[in-house]
Amino acid sequence: ACETMGATTVICTDKTGTLTQNQMQVYKTNFFGHPSKELLYEGIAVNSTAQLDLSGAKPSVLGNPTEGALLLWLKECGANYMELRDNAARVEELPFTTERKYMATVVKSATGKNILYVKGAPEIVFGMCKNTCGVTKQEIDGQLLEYQNQAMRTLGFAYQELNDDDKTIENNKVVADNLTFLGIVAISDPVRLDVPDAVGEVLDAGIKVKIVTGDTPGTAKEIGRQIGLWDDKTDSDRNIISGVEFAELTDGQLLERVGDLKIIARARPMDKKRLVEALQANNEVVAVTGDGTNDAPALKTAHVGLSMGDGTSVAKEASDITIIDNSFSSIGRAVMWGRSLYQNIQRFILFQMTVNVAACFIVLFGAFMGMQSPLTVTQMLWVNLIMDTFAAMALASLPPSQSVMRDKPRSRTSFIINHPMWKSIIGVGGIFFLLLLGLLYYFEHTDITCLTEIGNVAMGANSGLSPYELSLFFTIFVFLQFWNMFNARAFETGRSAFHFKGCGGFGLIALVILVGQIVIVTIGGEFFNVVPLKLIDWVIIIVATSLVMWIGELIRLFKK
Repeated sequence: ACETMGATTVICTDKTGTLTQNQMQVYKTNFFGHPSKELLYEGIAVNSTAQLDLSGAKPSVLGNPTEGALLLWLKECGANYMELRDNAARVEELPFTTERKYMATVVKSATGKNILYVKGAPEIVFGMCKNTCGVTKQEIDGQLLEYQNQAMRTLGFAYQELNDDDKTIENNKVVADNLTFLGIVAISDPVRLDVPDAVGEVLDAGIKVKIVTGDTPGTAKEIGRQIGLWDDKTDSDRNIISGVEFAELTDGQLLERVGDLKIIARARPMDKKRLVEALQANNEVVAVTGDGTNDAPALKTAHVGLSMGDGTSVAKEASDITIIDNSFSSIGRAVMWGRSLYQNIQRFILFQMTVNVAACFIVLFGAFMGMQSPLTVTQMLWVNLIMDTFAAMALASLPPSQSVMRDKPRSRTSFIINHPMWKSIIGVGGIFFLLLLGLLYYFEHTDITCLTEIGNVAMGANSGLSPYELSLFFTIFVFLQFWNMFNARAFETGRSAFHFKGCGGFGLIALVILVGQIVIVTIGGEFFNVVPLKLIDWVIIIVATSLVMWIGELIRLFKK
Protein backbone atom coordinates (compact mmCIF):
# COMPACT_ATOMS: atom_id res chain seq x y z
CA ALA A 1 0.00 0.00 0.00
CA CYS A 2 2.86 2.39 0.82
CA GLU A 3 4.50 1.69 -2.56
CA THR A 4 1.15 2.18 -4.36
CA MET A 5 0.74 5.58 -2.68
CA GLY A 6 3.81 6.64 -4.65
CA ALA A 7 1.90 5.97 -7.89
CA THR A 8 -1.37 7.58 -6.75
CA THR A 9 -2.86 10.04 -9.24
CA VAL A 10 -6.08 10.98 -7.39
CA ILE A 11 -6.91 11.39 -3.69
CA CYS A 12 -10.60 11.42 -2.74
CA THR A 13 -10.79 12.95 0.71
CA ASP A 14 -13.41 13.64 3.36
CA LYS A 15 -13.70 17.18 4.67
CA THR A 16 -14.46 16.95 8.38
CA GLY A 17 -11.48 15.93 10.48
CA THR A 18 -9.17 15.42 7.49
CA LEU A 19 -9.15 18.92 6.02
CA THR A 20 -10.65 20.59 9.08
CA GLN A 21 -9.75 20.41 12.77
CA ASN A 22 -12.89 18.47 13.72
CA GLN A 23 -13.35 20.88 16.63
CA MET A 24 -16.92 21.91 16.06
CA GLN A 25 -18.28 24.93 17.90
CA VAL A 26 -21.54 26.84 17.61
CA TYR A 27 -20.82 30.09 15.77
CA LYS A 28 -24.31 31.62 15.69
CA THR A 29 -27.92 30.71 16.48
CA ASN A 30 -31.02 32.05 14.75
CA PHE A 31 -34.23 30.91 16.46
CA PHE A 32 -37.53 32.26 15.23
CA GLY A 33 -40.84 32.63 17.03
CA HIS A 34 -38.98 33.03 20.35
CA PRO A 35 -39.39 29.42 21.52
CA SER A 36 -39.16 28.80 25.25
CA LYS A 37 -35.69 27.95 26.49
CA GLU A 38 -37.00 24.82 28.18
CA LEU A 39 -38.44 23.52 24.90
CA LEU A 40 -35.36 24.46 22.86
CA TYR A 41 -32.82 23.07 25.34
CA GLU A 42 -34.77 19.85 25.83
CA GLY A 43 -34.99 19.31 22.04
CA ILE A 44 -31.23 19.71 21.60
CA ALA A 45 -30.42 17.49 24.59
CA VAL A 46 -32.72 14.55 23.84
CA ASN A 47 -32.48 14.51 20.03
CA SER A 48 -28.78 13.65 20.11
CA THR A 49 -26.48 10.63 20.31
CA ALA A 50 -23.40 12.49 21.59
CA GLN A 51 -22.05 12.71 25.14
CA LEU A 52 -19.67 15.06 26.95
CA ASP A 53 -16.74 13.82 29.00
CA LEU A 54 -16.42 16.32 31.85
CA SER A 55 -13.72 14.43 33.76
CA GLY A 56 -10.80 16.41 32.31
CA ALA A 57 -9.80 20.05 32.57
CA LYS A 58 -11.69 20.75 29.33
CA PRO A 59 -14.93 19.07 28.26
CA SER A 60 -14.43 16.64 25.41
CA VAL A 61 -16.98 15.23 22.98
CA LEU A 62 -17.79 11.54 22.76
CA GLY A 63 -19.58 10.72 19.52
CA ASN A 64 -20.57 12.96 16.63
CA PRO A 65 -18.58 16.24 16.78
CA THR A 66 -21.46 18.30 15.33
CA GLU A 67 -23.88 17.08 17.98
CA GLY A 68 -21.17 17.52 20.58
CA ALA A 69 -20.87 21.20 19.61
CA LEU A 70 -24.58 21.64 20.43
CA LEU A 71 -24.11 20.02 23.85
CA LEU A 72 -21.14 22.31 24.54
CA TRP A 73 -23.34 25.26 23.59
CA LEU A 74 -25.97 24.04 26.06
CA LYS A 75 -23.28 23.90 28.74
CA GLU A 76 -22.24 27.49 27.96
CA CYS A 77 -25.91 28.49 28.31
CA GLY A 78 -25.97 26.93 31.78
CA ALA A 79 -28.13 23.94 30.87
CA ASN A 80 -27.35 20.41 32.08
CA TYR A 81 -28.00 18.13 29.10
CA MET A 82 -27.94 14.95 31.23
CA GLU A 83 -30.57 16.33 33.55
CA LEU A 84 -32.74 17.32 30.58
CA ARG A 85 -32.42 13.79 29.16
CA ASP A 86 -33.27 12.16 32.48
CA ASN A 87 -36.43 14.26 32.80
CA ALA A 88 -37.69 13.35 29.31
CA ALA A 89 -38.41 9.67 28.66
CA ARG A 90 -37.71 8.63 25.06
CA VAL A 91 -40.68 7.04 23.31
CA GLU A 92 -39.40 6.62 19.74
CA GLU A 93 -36.22 7.40 17.78
CA LEU A 94 -35.27 7.80 14.12
CA PRO A 95 -31.45 7.89 13.70
CA PHE A 96 -29.70 10.19 11.26
CA THR A 97 -28.81 8.84 7.81
CA THR A 98 -27.11 10.55 4.91
CA GLU A 99 -30.09 9.66 2.71
CA ARG A 100 -32.69 11.32 4.96
CA LYS A 101 -30.34 14.02 6.27
CA TYR A 102 -32.30 14.39 9.51
CA MET A 103 -32.95 12.60 12.80
CA ALA A 104 -36.00 12.63 15.05
CA THR A 105 -36.93 11.69 18.61
CA VAL A 106 -40.30 11.45 20.37
CA VAL A 107 -40.16 12.02 24.14
CA LYS A 108 -42.55 12.32 27.04
CA SER A 109 -41.47 15.84 27.89
CA ALA A 110 -40.92 17.31 31.35
CA THR A 111 -43.99 19.42 30.53
CA GLY A 112 -46.04 16.22 30.57
CA LYS A 113 -46.80 16.24 26.84
CA ASN A 114 -45.38 14.00 24.12
CA ILE A 115 -43.19 16.07 21.80
CA LEU A 116 -41.51 15.20 18.48
CA TYR A 117 -38.14 16.86 17.92
CA VAL A 118 -36.50 16.95 14.45
CA LYS A 119 -32.95 18.03 13.60
CA GLY A 120 -31.10 17.97 10.27
CA ALA A 121 -30.29 19.78 7.03
CA PRO A 122 -32.12 23.15 7.33
CA GLU A 123 -33.60 23.13 3.82
CA ILE A 124 -35.09 19.66 4.39
CA VAL A 125 -36.36 20.34 7.93
CA PHE A 126 -37.89 23.67 6.81
CA GLY A 127 -39.67 21.89 3.96
CA MET A 128 -41.26 19.45 6.44
CA CYS A 129 -42.73 22.26 8.58
CA LYS A 130 -46.30 23.58 8.42
CA ASN A 131 -45.62 26.47 10.82
CA THR A 132 -42.62 28.68 9.97
CA CYS A 133 -43.21 31.54 12.42
CA GLY A 134 -43.47 34.05 9.57
CA VAL A 135 -40.05 33.22 8.12
CA THR A 136 -39.96 32.74 4.34
CA LYS A 137 -37.92 30.19 2.44
CA GLN A 138 -36.01 33.03 0.76
CA GLU A 139 -34.92 34.41 4.15
CA ILE A 140 -33.79 30.97 5.29
CA ASP A 141 -31.91 30.35 2.02
CA GLY A 142 -30.22 33.74 2.32
CA GLN A 143 -29.00 33.01 5.84
CA LEU A 144 -27.85 29.51 4.89
CA LEU A 145 -25.89 30.86 1.91
CA GLU A 146 -24.19 33.43 4.13
CA TYR A 147 -23.09 30.79 6.63
CA GLN A 148 -22.13 28.24 4.00
CA ASN A 149 -19.98 30.80 2.19
CA GLN A 150 -18.03 31.01 5.43
CA ALA A 151 -17.57 27.20 5.36
CA MET A 152 -19.97 26.64 8.24
CA ARG A 153 -22.09 23.58 8.85
CA THR A 154 -25.77 24.44 9.39
CA LEU A 155 -28.54 22.57 11.22
CA GLY A 156 -32.27 23.20 11.28
CA PHE A 157 -34.60 22.42 14.20
CA ALA A 158 -38.34 21.73 14.41
CA TYR A 159 -40.83 20.31 16.93
CA GLN A 160 -44.46 19.29 17.32
CA GLU A 161 -46.53 18.81 20.44
CA LEU A 162 -48.38 15.57 19.86
CA ASN A 163 -51.96 14.58 20.46
CA ASP A 164 -52.92 10.95 20.97
CA ASP A 165 -53.93 10.39 17.34
CA ASP A 166 -51.07 12.33 15.68
CA LYS A 167 -48.79 10.44 13.32
CA THR A 168 -45.08 10.76 14.00
CA ILE A 169 -42.72 8.21 12.40
CA GLU A 170 -43.64 5.60 9.80
CA ASN A 171 -41.52 3.57 7.35
CA ASN A 172 -38.31 5.14 8.64
CA LYS A 173 -39.39 8.72 8.00
CA VAL A 174 -41.22 11.52 9.81
CA VAL A 175 -44.86 11.78 8.73
CA ALA A 176 -45.98 14.39 11.27
CA ASP A 177 -47.96 17.15 9.50
CA ASN A 178 -47.93 19.98 12.03
CA LEU A 179 -44.24 20.64 12.66
CA THR A 180 -43.11 24.10 13.76
CA PHE A 181 -39.76 25.42 12.53
CA LEU A 182 -37.57 26.57 15.43
CA GLY A 183 -34.57 27.99 13.57
CA ILE A 184 -31.04 27.30 12.44
CA VAL A 185 -27.62 26.99 14.05
CA ALA A 186 -24.30 27.68 12.29
CA ILE A 187 -21.39 25.51 13.44
CA SER A 188 -17.81 26.31 12.48
CA ASP A 189 -14.95 23.87 12.00
CA PRO A 190 -11.69 25.66 11.09
CA VAL A 191 -9.36 24.29 8.42
CA ARG A 192 -6.27 22.58 9.83
CA LEU A 193 -3.32 24.97 9.73
CA ASP A 194 -1.09 22.53 7.84
CA VAL A 195 -3.65 21.51 5.20
CA PRO A 196 -3.25 24.35 2.60
CA ASP A 197 0.50 23.65 2.32
CA ALA A 198 -0.11 19.88 2.29
CA VAL A 199 -2.71 20.16 -0.49
CA GLY A 200 -0.40 22.46 -2.46
CA GLU A 201 2.41 19.91 -2.12
CA VAL A 202 0.18 17.08 -3.37
CA LEU A 203 -1.10 19.16 -6.30
CA ASP A 204 2.50 20.09 -7.23
CA ALA A 205 3.29 16.37 -7.20
CA GLY A 206 0.80 15.91 -10.05
CA ILE A 207 -1.92 14.34 -7.87
CA LYS A 208 -5.51 15.52 -8.22
CA VAL A 209 -7.56 16.07 -5.04
CA LYS A 210 -11.33 15.60 -4.86
CA ILE A 211 -13.43 16.51 -1.81
CA VAL A 212 -16.38 14.21 -1.06
CA THR A 213 -18.56 15.64 1.71
CA GLY A 214 -22.09 15.62 3.05
CA ASP A 215 -21.98 19.41 3.45
CA THR A 216 -23.70 21.88 1.15
CA PRO A 217 -22.02 23.07 -2.07
CA GLY A 218 -21.42 26.51 -0.54
CA THR A 219 -19.64 25.10 2.53
CA ALA A 220 -17.61 22.60 0.51
CA LYS A 221 -16.62 25.26 -2.05
CA GLU A 222 -15.44 27.64 0.68
CA ILE A 223 -13.32 24.90 2.28
CA GLY A 224 -11.91 24.15 -1.19
CA ARG A 225 -11.08 27.83 -1.57
CA GLN A 226 -9.38 28.00 1.83
CA ILE A 227 -7.14 24.99 1.13
CA GLY A 228 -6.17 26.17 -2.36
CA LEU A 229 -8.17 23.59 -4.31
CA TRP A 230 -10.93 25.84 -5.63
CA ASP A 231 -10.27 28.98 -7.70
CA ASP A 232 -13.28 31.18 -8.53
CA LYS A 233 -11.51 32.49 -11.64
CA THR A 234 -10.83 29.15 -13.28
CA ASP A 235 -13.33 26.75 -11.70
CA SER A 236 -17.00 26.59 -12.67
CA ASP A 237 -20.13 24.51 -12.11
CA ARG A 238 -18.49 21.72 -14.13
CA ASN A 239 -16.02 21.24 -11.25
CA ILE A 240 -18.62 20.78 -8.50
CA ILE A 241 -21.67 18.52 -8.29
CA SER A 242 -24.27 17.60 -5.69
CA GLY A 243 -25.08 14.04 -4.67
CA VAL A 244 -28.47 14.20 -6.44
CA GLU A 245 -26.91 15.41 -9.72
CA PHE A 246 -24.15 12.83 -9.37
CA ALA A 247 -26.69 10.01 -9.09
CA GLU A 248 -28.48 11.24 -12.24
CA LEU A 249 -25.34 10.95 -14.40
CA THR A 250 -25.14 7.86 -16.58
CA ASP A 251 -21.94 5.81 -16.41
CA GLY A 252 -20.86 7.25 -19.76
CA GLN A 253 -21.50 10.84 -18.66
CA LEU A 254 -19.66 10.21 -15.40
CA LEU A 255 -16.57 8.83 -17.15
CA GLU A 256 -16.50 11.94 -19.32
CA ARG A 257 -16.90 14.38 -16.44
CA VAL A 258 -15.15 12.69 -13.50
CA GLY A 259 -11.73 14.11 -14.39
CA ASP A 260 -13.01 17.70 -14.01
CA LEU A 261 -14.82 17.17 -10.70
CA LYS A 262 -13.16 18.70 -7.63
CA ILE A 263 -16.03 18.65 -5.13
CA ILE A 264 -19.00 16.35 -4.56
CA ALA A 265 -21.32 18.04 -2.05
CA ARG A 266 -24.28 16.52 -0.23
CA ALA A 267 -22.72 13.17 -1.09
CA ARG A 268 -24.39 9.91 -0.16
CA PRO A 269 -22.54 6.77 1.00
CA MET A 270 -22.36 4.95 -2.34
CA ASP A 271 -21.40 8.10 -4.28
CA LYS A 272 -17.82 7.74 -3.10
CA LYS A 273 -17.58 4.12 -4.27
CA ARG A 274 -19.04 5.01 -7.67
CA LEU A 275 -16.58 7.91 -7.96
CA VAL A 276 -13.67 5.57 -7.22
CA GLU A 277 -14.84 3.06 -9.82
CA ALA A 278 -15.24 5.79 -12.45
CA LEU A 279 -11.74 7.11 -11.78
CA GLN A 280 -10.28 3.60 -11.96
CA ALA A 281 -12.06 3.08 -15.29
CA ASN A 282 -10.16 6.16 -16.51
CA ASN A 283 -6.85 4.46 -15.52
CA GLU A 284 -6.34 6.58 -12.40
CA VAL A 285 -4.63 5.20 -9.30
CA VAL A 286 -7.02 6.17 -6.51
CA ALA A 287 -6.51 6.68 -2.78
CA VAL A 288 -9.58 7.26 -0.59
CA THR A 289 -9.96 8.54 2.96
CA GLY A 290 -12.86 7.56 5.19
CA ASP A 291 -13.77 7.08 8.84
CA GLY A 292 -17.34 5.79 8.89
CA THR A 293 -18.94 2.41 8.33
CA ASN A 294 -20.55 3.82 5.17
CA ASP A 295 -17.07 4.50 3.75
CA ALA A 296 -16.06 0.82 3.85
CA PRO A 297 -17.12 -0.04 0.25
CA ALA A 298 -15.10 2.88 -1.18
CA LEU A 299 -12.09 2.09 1.03
CA LYS A 300 -12.17 -1.51 -0.15
CA THR A 301 -12.59 -0.60 -3.83
CA ALA A 302 -9.78 2.00 -3.94
CA HIS A 303 -6.20 1.06 -4.78
CA VAL A 304 -5.28 2.40 -1.33
CA GLY A 305 -7.84 2.88 1.44
CA LEU A 306 -6.85 5.37 4.15
CA SER A 307 -8.89 5.18 7.35
CA MET A 308 -8.69 7.73 10.15
CA GLY A 309 -7.29 7.04 13.60
CA ASP A 310 -10.58 7.88 15.31
CA GLY A 311 -12.69 6.13 12.66
CA THR A 312 -14.87 3.06 13.08
CA SER A 313 -13.36 -0.41 13.28
CA VAL A 314 -15.25 -1.33 10.08
CA ALA A 315 -13.49 1.48 8.19
CA LYS A 316 -10.10 0.43 9.60
CA GLU A 317 -10.66 -3.20 8.61
CA ALA A 318 -11.57 -2.17 5.05
CA SER A 319 -8.57 0.16 4.68
CA ASP A 320 -4.91 -0.50 3.90
CA ILE A 321 -3.36 2.33 5.93
CA THR A 322 -4.61 4.09 9.07
CA ILE A 323 -3.76 7.78 9.43
CA ILE A 324 -3.30 8.11 13.19
CA ASP A 325 -3.47 11.93 13.35
CA ASN A 326 -6.38 12.19 10.82
CA SER A 327 -4.53 14.93 8.92
CA PHE A 328 -4.26 15.38 5.15
CA SER A 329 -0.58 16.25 5.58
CA SER A 330 0.02 12.63 6.65
CA ILE A 331 -1.42 11.51 3.30
CA GLY A 332 1.21 13.68 1.60
CA ARG A 333 3.88 12.01 3.73
CA ALA A 334 2.56 8.59 2.67
CA VAL A 335 3.00 9.63 -0.98
CA MET A 336 6.55 10.82 -0.24
CA TRP A 337 7.40 7.54 1.53
CA GLY A 338 5.87 5.49 -1.29
CA ARG A 339 7.84 7.29 -3.98
CA SER A 340 11.06 7.19 -1.95
CA LEU A 341 10.58 3.47 -1.26
CA TYR A 342 10.19 2.79 -4.99
CA GLN A 343 13.37 4.77 -5.73
CA ASN A 344 15.26 2.86 -3.02
CA ILE A 345 14.24 -0.40 -4.74
CA GLN A 346 15.45 1.05 -8.05
CA ARG A 347 18.80 2.04 -6.50
CA PHE A 348 19.33 -1.46 -5.16
CA ILE A 349 18.46 -3.02 -8.54
CA LEU A 350 20.83 -0.55 -10.27
CA PHE A 351 23.67 -1.56 -7.96
CA GLN A 352 22.92 -5.28 -8.08
CA MET A 353 22.56 -5.46 -11.87
CA THR A 354 25.82 -3.58 -12.37
CA VAL A 355 27.63 -6.11 -10.16
CA ASN A 356 25.93 -8.97 -12.04
CA VAL A 357 26.89 -7.64 -15.46
CA ALA A 358 30.54 -7.27 -14.44
CA ALA A 359 30.74 -10.63 -12.57
CA CYS A 360 28.87 -12.73 -15.14
CA PHE A 361 30.71 -11.39 -18.15
CA ILE A 362 34.17 -11.65 -16.58
CA VAL A 363 33.57 -15.31 -15.65
CA LEU A 364 31.88 -16.09 -18.98
CA PHE A 365 34.43 -14.40 -21.23
CA GLY A 366 37.30 -15.72 -19.15
CA ALA A 367 36.04 -19.26 -19.72
CA PHE A 368 35.65 -18.72 -23.47
CA MET A 369 39.18 -17.28 -23.72
CA GLY A 370 40.65 -20.15 -21.74
CA MET A 371 41.60 -17.96 -18.81
CA GLN A 372 41.78 -19.21 -15.26
CA SER A 373 38.60 -18.42 -13.27
CA PRO A 374 39.59 -15.30 -11.29
CA LEU A 375 36.90 -15.56 -8.59
CA THR A 376 36.48 -18.63 -6.40
CA VAL A 377 33.19 -19.90 -4.98
CA THR A 378 33.83 -18.48 -1.51
CA GLN A 379 34.87 -15.12 -3.00
CA MET A 380 31.65 -15.02 -5.02
CA LEU A 381 29.71 -15.79 -1.84
CA TRP A 382 31.27 -12.72 -0.22
CA VAL A 383 30.44 -10.65 -3.32
CA ASN A 384 26.85 -11.92 -3.14
CA LEU A 385 26.70 -11.07 0.55
CA ILE A 386 27.73 -7.50 -0.29
CA MET A 387 25.38 -7.36 -3.27
CA ASP A 388 22.24 -8.98 -1.85
CA THR A 389 22.33 -8.38 1.88
CA PHE A 390 24.51 -5.42 2.87
CA ALA A 391 23.64 -3.30 -0.18
CA ALA A 392 19.92 -4.05 0.22
CA MET A 393 20.10 -2.91 3.85
CA ALA A 394 22.17 0.16 3.00
CA LEU A 395 20.07 1.34 0.07
CA ALA A 396 16.69 0.44 1.60
CA SER A 397 17.53 2.40 4.76
CA LEU A 398 17.91 5.70 2.88
CA PRO A 399 15.46 8.26 4.30
CA PRO A 400 12.56 9.63 2.20
CA SER A 401 13.40 12.68 0.14
CA GLN A 402 11.15 15.73 -0.18
CA SER A 403 12.42 16.17 -3.75
CA VAL A 404 10.28 13.24 -4.97
CA MET A 405 7.21 15.44 -4.45
CA ARG A 406 8.30 17.54 -7.43
CA ASP A 407 7.96 14.54 -9.76
CA LYS A 408 4.81 13.47 -11.53
CA PRO A 409 3.16 10.15 -10.56
CA ARG A 410 4.77 7.18 -12.28
CA SER A 411 2.74 4.73 -14.29
CA ARG A 412 1.95 1.53 -12.41
CA THR A 413 2.56 -0.44 -15.62
CA SER A 414 6.01 1.04 -16.30
CA PHE A 415 9.02 -1.27 -15.99
CA ILE A 416 10.96 -0.74 -12.77
CA ILE A 417 14.28 -0.46 -14.69
CA ASN A 418 13.88 2.88 -16.48
CA HIS A 419 16.01 4.31 -19.31
CA PRO A 420 18.65 6.04 -17.12
CA MET A 421 19.06 2.78 -15.17
CA TRP A 422 19.57 0.74 -18.35
CA LYS A 423 22.21 3.20 -19.52
CA SER A 424 24.01 3.04 -16.18
CA ILE A 425 23.80 -0.76 -15.84
CA ILE A 426 25.10 -1.47 -19.34
CA GLY A 427 27.54 1.46 -19.42
CA VAL A 428 29.11 1.11 -15.97
CA GLY A 429 28.87 -2.70 -15.95
CA GLY A 430 30.46 -2.80 -19.41
CA ILE A 431 33.31 -0.49 -18.38
CA PHE A 432 33.94 -2.59 -15.24
CA PHE A 433 33.98 -5.73 -17.38
CA LEU A 434 36.48 -4.34 -19.92
CA LEU A 435 38.68 -2.92 -17.17
CA LEU A 436 38.69 -6.19 -15.21
CA LEU A 437 39.20 -8.29 -18.37
CA GLY A 438 42.21 -6.17 -19.36
CA LEU A 439 43.59 -6.42 -15.83
CA LEU A 440 43.08 -10.19 -15.83
CA TYR A 441 44.87 -10.56 -19.15
CA TYR A 442 47.75 -8.39 -17.89
CA PHE A 443 48.10 -10.38 -14.66
CA GLU A 444 48.16 -13.67 -16.60
CA HIS A 445 51.03 -12.47 -18.82
CA THR A 446 53.13 -10.87 -16.07
CA ASP A 447 54.27 -11.77 -12.61
CA ILE A 448 53.11 -8.88 -10.43
CA THR A 449 54.09 -8.81 -6.76
CA CYS A 450 53.04 -5.18 -6.13
CA LEU A 451 50.80 -2.75 -7.98
CA THR A 452 53.67 -0.26 -8.21
CA GLU A 453 55.20 -2.67 -10.79
CA ILE A 454 52.36 -2.11 -13.28
CA GLY A 455 53.85 -0.58 -16.41
CA ASN A 456 57.38 -1.57 -15.39
CA VAL A 457 57.05 -5.32 -15.97
CA ALA A 458 57.18 -6.61 -19.56
CA MET A 459 54.38 -8.93 -20.69
CA GLY A 460 55.39 -12.45 -21.64
CA ALA A 461 53.80 -15.85 -22.09
CA ASN A 462 50.67 -16.88 -20.19
CA SER A 463 51.99 -17.84 -16.77
CA GLY A 464 48.62 -18.08 -15.04
CA LEU A 465 47.55 -16.18 -11.93
CA SER A 466 49.59 -16.25 -8.74
CA PRO A 467 47.80 -16.23 -5.36
CA TYR A 468 48.88 -12.60 -4.91
CA GLU A 469 47.49 -11.58 -8.30
CA LEU A 470 44.21 -13.39 -7.53
CA SER A 471 43.98 -11.49 -4.23
CA LEU A 472 44.65 -8.20 -6.05
CA PHE A 473 41.99 -8.97 -8.67
CA PHE A 474 39.41 -10.00 -6.04
CA THR A 475 40.01 -6.83 -4.00
CA ILE A 476 39.90 -4.52 -7.05
CA PHE A 477 36.62 -6.16 -8.15
CA VAL A 478 35.04 -5.64 -4.71
CA PHE A 479 36.19 -2.02 -4.39
CA LEU A 480 34.88 -1.10 -7.83
CA GLN A 481 31.45 -2.27 -6.62
CA PHE A 482 31.98 -0.62 -3.23
CA TRP A 483 32.46 2.83 -4.72
CA ASN A 484 29.68 2.26 -7.24
CA MET A 485 27.32 1.69 -4.29
CA PHE A 486 27.77 5.42 -3.51
CA ASN A 487 26.75 6.26 -7.09
CA ALA A 488 23.69 4.02 -6.77
CA ARG A 489 22.82 5.76 -3.50
CA ALA A 490 22.88 9.18 -5.23
CA PHE A 491 20.83 7.98 -8.23
CA GLU A 492 18.02 10.45 -9.07
CA THR A 493 18.38 12.34 -5.79
CA GLY A 494 19.93 15.47 -7.33
CA ARG A 495 22.38 15.35 -4.43
CA SER A 496 26.00 14.47 -3.90
CA ALA A 497 27.00 10.95 -2.88
CA PHE A 498 28.45 12.60 0.24
CA HIS A 499 25.06 13.81 1.46
CA PHE A 500 24.89 11.66 4.60
CA LYS A 501 22.24 13.55 6.58
CA GLY A 502 19.87 10.93 7.96
CA CYS A 503 21.86 8.15 6.27
CA GLY A 504 23.73 6.78 9.27
CA GLY A 505 22.70 3.22 8.38
CA PHE A 506 24.23 3.52 4.92
CA GLY A 507 27.52 4.86 6.30
CA LEU A 508 27.72 2.08 8.90
CA ILE A 509 27.12 -0.68 6.32
CA ALA A 510 29.68 0.87 3.93
CA LEU A 511 32.18 0.75 6.79
CA VAL A 512 31.31 -2.93 7.47
CA ILE A 513 31.99 -3.80 3.79
CA LEU A 514 35.29 -1.88 3.80
CA VAL A 515 36.54 -3.47 7.03
CA GLY A 516 35.16 -6.89 6.02
CA GLN A 517 37.11 -6.89 2.74
CA ILE A 518 40.35 -5.93 4.51
CA VAL A 519 39.83 -8.63 7.18
CA ILE A 520 38.97 -11.35 4.61
CA VAL A 521 42.02 -10.64 2.44
CA THR A 522 44.32 -10.31 5.46
CA ILE A 523 43.29 -13.42 7.42
CA GLY A 524 41.02 -15.30 4.97
CA GLY A 525 43.88 -17.58 3.84
CA GLU A 526 43.03 -20.82 2.05
CA PHE A 527 39.29 -20.57 2.81
CA PHE A 528 38.98 -17.50 0.55
CA ASN A 529 42.02 -18.37 -1.63
CA VAL A 530 43.71 -15.10 -0.73
CA VAL A 531 47.02 -13.89 0.65
CA PRO A 532 47.63 -10.67 2.60
CA LEU A 533 48.30 -7.56 0.49
CA LYS A 534 50.94 -4.95 1.07
CA LEU A 535 49.91 -1.62 2.60
CA ILE A 536 50.87 0.29 -0.55
CA ASP A 537 48.60 -1.99 -2.59
CA TRP A 538 45.66 -1.25 -0.28
CA VAL A 539 46.28 2.50 -0.68
CA ILE A 540 46.55 2.26 -4.49
CA ILE A 541 43.43 0.09 -4.81
CA ILE A 542 41.26 2.28 -2.57
CA VAL A 543 42.43 5.53 -4.20
CA ALA A 544 42.35 4.27 -7.80
CA THR A 545 38.93 2.56 -7.59
CA SER A 546 37.45 5.64 -5.88
CA LEU A 547 37.64 7.29 -9.32
CA VAL A 548 34.35 5.44 -9.96
CA MET A 549 32.67 7.66 -7.39
CA TRP A 550 34.53 10.86 -8.35
CA ILE A 551 33.57 10.46 -12.00
CA GLY A 552 29.99 9.88 -10.90
CA GLU A 553 30.16 13.08 -8.82
CA LEU A 554 31.38 15.06 -11.84
CA ILE A 555 28.57 13.67 -14.00
CA ARG A 556 25.97 14.55 -11.32
CA LEU A 557 27.46 18.04 -10.96
CA PHE A 558 27.35 18.53 -14.73
CA LYS A 559 23.70 17.37 -14.90
CA LYS A 560 22.75 19.65 -12.02
